[in-house]
Amino acid sequence: METKEALRIALQSLWANKLRTILTLLGVVIGVASVIAVVTLVNGANVYVATKVNGYGADVFTLSKQPAFTDSYADFLTYEKRKIIGMEDYHAVQNDCRHCLQVGAMQSSLGKIVFGPQSSSDTTIRGYTSLMAEMQNLNIVEGRDITQADEDHAAHVALIGSDIEENLLKGDDPLGKEIRVDGVPYTIIGLSEKQGKTLGQSQDNWVAVPLTAFDKTYGSSKTLTIYSKAGNAPGAMEAATDEARQLLRLRRHDLPGAPDSFTLETSDTLVGLWTQISGSFEAVAVAIAAISLIVGGIVIMNIMLVSVTERTREIGVRKALGARRSDIMLQFLLESGTMSLLGGAIGVIGGVGVAQLITLLLGFPASIALWSIFAGLAVAASVGLFFGVYPARKAAELDPIVALRSEF
Repeated sequence: METKEALRIALQSLWANKLRTILTLLGVVIGVASVIAVVTLVNGANVYVATKVNGYGADVFTLSKQPAFTDSYADFLTYEKRKIIGMEDYHAVQNDCRHCLQVGAMQSSLGKIVFGPQSSSDTTIRGYTSLMAEMQNLNIVEGRDITQADEDHAAHVALIGSDIEENLLKGDDPLGKEIRVDGVPYTIIGLSEKQGKTLGQSQDNWVAVPLTAFDKTYGSSKTLTIYSKAGNAPGAMEAATDEARQLLRLRRHDLPGAPDSFTLETSDTLVGLWTQISGSFEAVAVAIAAISLIVGGIVIMNIMLVSVTERTREIGVRKALGARRSDIMLQFLLESGTMSLLGGAIGVIGGVGVAQLITLLLGFPASIALWSIFAGLAVAASVGLFFGVYPARKAAELDPIVALRSEF
């Protein structure tokens, strides 16, 4: 029997039992859709994090009380017990780090912004040193950044994210407008470019004021995050990070051989840690989805066994007319393989659709990985063929005389 003829017969058999075929496909569809959706979302998150972190520049590193990502509660408790990074630490790095081309610092808190009758709660209030927006790669589309003069005089000036302009100022020209940040008046001097959402959380609901003005309102007991730019010269990053680390270790009296009492992170560190965390999540999700594929394969095998029983007389007639064992096996293997491959194709479309829907509703970044589509189809077809071997062999080994006597 030619492969083309066997495929035609397999499709006819599947079409003749449409409802049973659809129900059989569900396990494969759910499994493949789950894998594709998870891989698409994780890949999108990886691309987003890499873009954002690298946006700070490959030559920028940070010094903070605790890392940006913590993968265990025990580590989190350890980091919480550390001393805060204060203004003295910042000034030590700023004044004594010879390999650091530029040094800035930031503090943050949550607060309420009021403009006329409009207000915004749970807004991130940032305390910036001069040129911090530049170091965080924020593009000022209107106005200017916070300057050293603003910092020296604790000036009541503010940069705002696009959410403040859209929701409070309603699109009016923000420059020169006065807003109240937790009751304190500030004059808007700059507007940042819109950044969008991440994991459903807006990245534009913030106001930045000079760090000295921030400390007057909120106090200096909050920990700082120090940003430093090392330059692009060969070995500049290593020299700057080593020097900054030694300066902080001396100031914080870290004993020789003891771990740092602070966290130093580069863009590569953050991307690597996030990739590790997301990779673990992806592995668990794929393992769970694999269970759906196995269940789907078992369902396919069960239905194929039923099909062999129902078509016993048909098999006997084909053998009596000269069909070989290989022809019968090919017919049933193609039937199970076609069924699972079709389920895989539907699952791929459904998985991409689910990922895009999550992106639309929650703002979670998504990026389709082509390898995952081909892998999903290949795995689906393999499941069908693997679980179709036993029913196909059982059909091929039927005695034609016994098969012709069957009542089915």
